[in-house]
Amino acid sequence: MLKVRCVSVSEAPLVIPVRGGDIPAPWRAAAAADGFTGKPETWCEVFDCGRRIVLVGLGDPLHAGALAASRLLRSPRMAIDATHLTPKEAAALSAGACLRSWHPVNFRAHPDDNDPRLAELDLVSDDSATERAWLKVAAGVEACLFARDLVTEPSNTLSPAGFVARLDRLVKAGVTLEVKHVPELQAGRFGGLLAVGQGSIHPACLAILRWPGSHPVPPVAFVGKGITFDTGGICIKPADRMWEMRADMAGAAAAAGALLALALRRSPAPAFAVLALAENTTGANSYRPGDVLAMHNGATVQVVDTDAEGRLVLADALAFAVREKPQAVVDLATLTGSIVVALGHEMAGCFDNDPALAAAAASAGAVTGENIWRMPIGAQHRDALDSAVADLKHCVDGRGQPDACQAAAFLKEFVGETPWLHIDIAGVESREAATCLHAKGATGFGVRLLDQLVADRFEDPHRV
Repeated sequence: MLKVRCVSVSEAPLVIPVRGGDIPAPWRAAAAADGFTGKPETWCEVFDCGRRIVLVGLGDPLHAGALAASRLLRSPRMAIDATHLTPKEAAALSAGACLRSWHPVNFRAHPDDNDPRLAELDLVSDDSATERAWLKVAAGVEACLFARDLVTEPSNTLSPAGFVARLDRLVKAGVTLEVKHVPELQAGRFGGLLAVGQGSIHPACLAILRWPGSHPVPPVAFVGKGITFDTGGICIKPADRMWEMRADMAGAAAAAGALLALALRRSPAPAFAVLALAENTTGANSYRPGDVLAMHNGATVQVVDTDAEGRLVLADALAFAVREKPQAVVDLATLTGSIVVALGHEMAGCFDNDPALAAAAASAGAVTGENIWRMPIGAQHRDALDSAVADLKHCVDGRGQPDACQAAAFLKEFVGETPWLHIDIAGVESREAATCLHAKGATGFGVRLLDQLVADRFEDPHRV
């Protein structure tokens, strides 16, 4: 993440936000010559005595900061003129710059250390409130980039055990970590998680992270799908683009990142995260279509398609989470291709049993730029999961099914009356090309949304 300093003066290349087309007088002629009018999400570069000046239209401050950073990625340092911004706007501009300047870890044997990269940001303001506003959002940005790094790591190093090792970052921030390995999972009848992982040489595990907070209230729970690689199992995926399945743990990365954000900013809200970690691969001991699994909540599930493994590991993790009686539980998963068909790559699908919780999450998504769209769970979606040999099937055989809705209906069976939100982040967990806000690659989608949701809804003990 960029090293951000709040200063009164800076000599770095300067970003000047332009509000409502009011271009500062010294650069109006140069801007006019370039056709720049100050329209939001547009920019113009001018020079003042050899110093680079980037004028950027101030619409959404988050996007304006990201756009400015994208112009200065090869400069080791940049500055943002925040003297005419509110503290909240200045913080959002800085957040956008940090998010856009992230780049994937370089695994080259001989990286070019002389390749210049944006590393420092000077936030120019004499208002101490600006620094306080930045510190308020900095934790969420840092945690989002932590999640991006996890999603970027290849599966030969980020096995379930490798994922657990990376959680040391949270432990250092004050989070406690408990890991349930195979013997404990067997004793606890975590049949879904065990089945998905049993074909791999890398054993499955359940990682539980806890942030105590300071309010004496029930915690909020985050649950994440952590499939560190997904071949599809016996129902194997096509080879085309299978390499992308290293990112099938993006939900677990987001859940862990959200808890890290709470810890870094010392949130008063107690919270915990449950990460279902496994590798879904083929082997002599792989689980099979037609198997019947005994789940953690006591239900039995008939397997239809081994490539619908995410809902099996999530079901066990959700059942575990709700037994601790949280205020609410939110799960995140790269779960279905059908949600991408429905919503594309611009927003995630949201399913719930609590409209107020869903509305609060949508509001948090709008603030952070991690937008979600509420989707239905109809009675017919659950009826389609009826099984002749078990309590329910985990998916429906055949193409063209409303699979995202049926997956949500399946998960709903494991949360009871606990307020619950399921966010299907397939399609938004990574980008094939750079956008205004994201570099090419992992997005860390969900981290900042959950951090904002907790701040909005769960940090006031009087709401409980």
